Amino acid sequence: MDSNASLRRIPSVDQLLQSAPAAGIIERFGRPAFTEALRSALAQARADVRNGHNPPSVETVMAAALASLEATGNSSLRPLFNLTGTVLHTNLGRALLAHAAIEAATAAMREAVSLEFDLDSGKRGERDDHLRSLICELTGAEEATVVNNNAAAVLLVLNSLAGGREAIVSRGELIEIGGAFRMPDIMARAGTRLVEVGTTNRTHARDYRDAIGLDTGLILKVHTSNYRVEGFTKEVGARELAGIARSKGIPLVNDLGSGTLTDLTRFGLAQEPTVREAIAEGSDIVTFSGDKLLGGPQAGFIVGRRSLIETINKNPMKRALRVDKIRLAALIATLHLYRDPARLSERLPTMRLLTRSQGDIDAQAQRLAPLVQHALAGAFSVAVVACESQIGSGALPLSTVPSAGLALTPTESSGSMLAELAAALRRLPMPVIGRIERGALVLDLRCVENETGFAANFAGIANFDVGVTRVNKAGEP
Repeated sequence: MDSNASLRRIPSVDQLLQSAPAAGIIERFGRPAFTEALRSALAQARADVRNGHNPPSVETVMAAALASLEATGNSSLRPLFNLTGTVLHTNLGRALLAHAAIEAATAAMREAVSLEFDLDSGKRGERDDHLRSLICELTGAEEATVVNNNAAAVLLVLNSLAGGREAIVSRGELIEIGGAFRMPDIMARAGTRLVEVGTTNRTHARDYRDAIGLDTGLILKVHTSNYRVEGFTKEVGARELAGIARSKGIPLVNDLGSGTLTDLTRFGLAQEPTVREAIAEGSDIVTFSGDKLLGGPQAGFIVGRRSLIETINKNPMKRALRVDKIRLAALIATLHLYRDPARLSERLPTMRLLTRSQGDIDAQAQRLAPLVQHALAGAFSVAVVACESQIGSGALPLSTVPSAGLALTPTESSGSMLAELAAALRRLPMPVIGRIERGALVLDLRCVENETGFAANFAGIANFDVGVTRVNKAGEP
């Protein structure tokens, strides 16, 4: 059959749209999207015929169009298993929300809510009113407000209290965090002129006193939560800085970064300054995150002196940085958990994951090791290993938590085997993300709570080519 005759045998778009299977696909994806997918599939079919292939059947074209729709219809924001050993992994979404927060957010999504409506007076209300008393109770602050993340909180505070003026910061606290966020850049965007004092490793009280002038808007203290300078060092604590600022009639702003509302040592973790401590030490404004150690959704809290918070809330930028009803509902539910600290490690996923014992995780690793070994069908050896988990998101960078995991090592010498295995794990129905170190793919199990689901999901690795070994569905090379 010549090429032109073969091309004439290819079904038209109209024929395909009128076929029996089309109705179900149109119901799922809509007629315009399905029509476009058919045109693309038909264009490929014509190209194949011109290259000597047989004309496709109606079923083949429909299947190609449906596959295209399903591929593009799936969200790239996918649930996955975090086996990196970093609990609050920025690239993987940081904190998992508590059930109470999920339920509150779901309710807010389903119904109209009194977001900015005062039910007592029947007049317009303020969205901050819903969490103000709760966050003040938990921190000891006079007043509080919330924006969409801590970077926004710092930006808003600087612009509101020191826009067009100077802000004094120790050189050792001019941090850079992920995504090239640099404190000097944020200060510039806020319209604040940076005044560095001290040196990288040593800053004294006199450095701050000497830098204060008529144009000084505030002193900024930044918690270096994602690094430590050790050795011959000196910094001025918040309590002493508060006294210096108060004597000059300027505010002290204390950016805690990650921030925590509870003493972490009660959970066996390293000490981290709490927001209540920062307020008690005399900080006029304290900023901190909602989705790191606090364990809630992404947010930036601003707490402190009432008169300063009122000034901040009058800034037109506040509206651009505010949180929506869904996030606000989840935040309130998360904060309520802190009123019952005795059960926090049970009810807040962040604390539950951070406080899992090494013995519990090691026992889990022993159970999973033979299942993983069978799924890999001899292509890799599987060993239970001790790990050190990190808290993540810049919190306690030098502190780790003892954990356990599985080290997957190629049984044959191949430079590409580990990369291919890591790629295959990312292609699983629920991707598995580990880390490659010392010639093995290490899966830290600290964050695996659904053990049964993980095992069933991992069995899917048998459907992929890994290196020179073909692992089939029967689990045999």
